[in-house]
Amino acid sequence: MTVSDAILWPGTKLCQRMGLNPESDGGLLRWMFNTLFYLVISLIIVWIIVV
Repeated sequence: MTVSDAILWPGTKLCQRMGLNPESDGGLLRWMFNTLFYLVISLIIVWIIVV
């Protein structure tokens, strides 16, 4: 497993769970799911640091 595979893992698994090919649309759905996943993780970390 490469670093890029590890970073893209959440979106890939979610696409596979939904029955979609992660690379069928150029990876846009995978990119969206990864963006949402890492946004939530980043916001949680920021809230922990601020509070």
